[in-house]
Amino acid sequence: MNIIFYRYKSICEPDFIDAYKALGVDVIEDTDGMNSSLDISQKINRLGNMIYDNKPLFVFSINYLPFIAILCERLHVIYIAVTVDCPVFEIFNTSIRSSYNRIFLFDKAQYDAIHTENPQCIYHLPLGAATVRLNDTLGDTNGYRYDISFVGSLYNEKDPMPDTTLFSAAVSSKLDQVFENQLASDVYGMSELKKNVDNKLISELKNLSDSFYPSDMSVYDISDYVALNDYLGPHITYLERVKLLNLIGKSIDNAELHFFTQSETGDLSRNIHVHGGVDSLKEMPFVFRQSKINLNITTRSITSGLSQRIWDVLGCRGFLITNYQPEIDQFFSDGNDLVTYKSYEELIDKISYYLENNTERESIAQNGWAKVNESGSVLNRVIEILRIVTSQ
Repeated sequence: MNIIFYRYKSICEPDFIDAYKALGVDVIEDTDGMNSSLDISQKINRLGNMIYDNKPLFVFSINYLPFIAILCERLHVIYIAVTVDCPVFEIFNTSIRSSYNRIFLFDKAQYDAIHTENPQCIYHLPLGAATVRLNDTLGDTNGYRYDISFVGSLYNEKDPMPDTTLFSAAVSSKLDQVFENQLASDVYGMSELKKNVDNKLISELKNLSDSFYPSDMSVYDISDYVALNDYLGPHITYLERVKLLNLIGKSIDNAELHFFTQSETGDLSRNIHVHGGVDSLKEMPFVFRQSKINLNITTRSITSGLSQRIWDVLGCRGFLITNYQPEIDQFFSDGNDLVTYKSYEELIDKISYYLENNTERESIAQNGWAKVNESGSVLNRVIEILRIVTSQ
């Protein structure tokens, strides 16, 4: 049994390739996605020839690529895509309706937004940890180097939101208040922001941004979804991460907060120990294992699902405190496998508590690691994908 794996340098690709190979699947890699000298028509022609020559069980990619869906429909070949990002606007392309698609979305809210367009071919599937790789990388590494760690972006470099002063006075004033209200309410999602996305805001965003994702090839007008997820979402994530990290740096006197990032950090307190970025495969696992407390602050566009960071920290046998997400209870036991917070005050209290309670903290980290190794690995996810595909 062979498959064609379309690659474009997603960091998640090697772990899925390893999982398929571990199950005895012959993985034929199409690396044209890494070749910037090829245009889309060349990539389509070359992939079509590869399909004709190898007759794969299916073509696979990380995230959904409409051109592959269109090609596979023409050639009557199954196309499997697994999203690792949210949002992925391409899932709204009309090609999503193809009966040859098998699309797996990790965020239930994202799934709910599109599954009715192809209910027999779109599935909800959580992300997972590369448990074999992480265990091999870390070996018997023990001991702590960091008290509290957060690895990730501040999101200022990913924030396309125009300066609010560029909007009309009415919209600018409204936006400032809406961002404030969102930070004062839930620690996940964008319920307050969503209620305030209207035609005037969308119109002004389109006028101020030349990269507003178009809806002309989508199954319906997704302008409100784009405004929320591509503009308001990254901006509220930036505001929240700055606020939270500064709050922790100010409130926790007996421990150091370490921030590993490539972001510009001028808005952060001097109380925070800022490092550069860490290599995701070679260095990041050691940060997770050797931190007393790892933080996860989910980007707000992931409104219900569990980000890759949650699976990775637990897969490294790291202790994790994360904001609550609606899907957490489906996979983990709060206080047993990981720890959640539902307010910023609760986060500060739990950081203080678990810094002082070593045995309890280490027991939770061990439980989370065991849970992920048992049922939350990338291999588990690939087994489920193959089960679905081969049973139809």
